[in-house]
Amino acid sequence: MTPAVFATVFVSVSLSAIAQTAFKYGVARVDLPETATLLTKAMAFLFSPFVLLGLALYGVGTVLWLFALRQLDLSLAYPFVAMSFVMVAASGILFLGEPVNPARLTGLGLIVLGLLVMARAA
Repeated sequence: MTPAVFATVFVSVSLSAIAQTAFKYGVARVDLPETATLLTKAMAFLFSPFVLLGLALYGVGTVLWLFALRQLDLSLAYPFVAMSFVMVAASGILFLGEPVNPARLTGLGLIVLGLLVMARAA
């Protein structure tokens, strides 16, 4: 994998992780009355500025992912999507104040280890 292709994969996955963080931040700030219907809730979520930002980031990330797939075998590219698990967990902890514990850190470490094994095999 060339550095340019890796950068494309990394940016694509990063945008997806940032989009997830924007989604969480956006829906957490929507004030919904107890009596709101499902449609009202869905519309409030959809029109949250941070949810819209997340959708836009996903769109750009998807286009970059298509460029990456053109250059890589799917079986090599797709495991790198696991980087998003690490990125989302880190952003949840750092920016959203989510809890961290040894089990979560161990799981994230195993994901990173798996990615390193995959990268060396490429």
